[in-house]
Amino acid sequence: MTHHVLEMPITEQQARSLRLGDTVTIEKTLFGIRDATLIAMFDQGRTTRLNLKGHAVVHTAPNVKKVDPRPTNSSGYEPVCIGTTTSMRMERFTRPLMERDGVRLIIGKGGMGQGTLDALGDIGGAYLAVIGGAAALQTTWIEAIEDVDFDDLNPESLWKFRIKGFGPLLVTMDSHGGSTYAQINAEAAARRAAVLASIGSA
Repeated sequence: MTHHVLEMPITEQQARSLRLGDTVTIEKTLFGIRDATLIAMFDQGRTTRLNLKGHAVVHTAPNVKKVDPRPTNSSGYEPVCIGTTTSMRMERFTRPLMERDGVRLIIGKGGMGQGTLDALGDIGGAYLAVIGGAAALQTTWIEAIEDVDFDDLNPESLWKFRIKGFGPLLVTMDSHGGSTYAQINAEAAARRAAVLASIGSA
């Protein structure tokens, strides 16, 4: 297992270098995105002025505080608590987000499905897991909110975070067909079948 420190944005080659079980720390820039953001982008045809090519997105609807814009925080927002939400319900957006907007890494919790795994393999990317309940720690990795788009959807806006030492995150889906979630589901199904067989209910 290898630890990678990635300053965003990254290339396809860098994304494909990530393997199941590796850990990753992300530096410089991270984008926050969630259901309403993705629906606006892909179901309603809205386009963002923010450049996501080669970047990572985290599934989040952050708790933020409105402040007067200033040189160190030009967005007019400060982070209060920026946690990560469950990813699976955003499954259908992975491929278009990667194909159209160039996203390379997705950060979330709970994993994603076969459609995401196929997109990661076809285009070159990875899914990085955050442990649930770590929002307070995760917030300390965010130095500032640099920009925001689709602010009418707040808190499900498209957020641009300046980050430092965001991680370590665990690679749980890679571009080589590896999925921790598929492995766990297969193991659980096999154990269930064995138990049912042992009691004559198979």
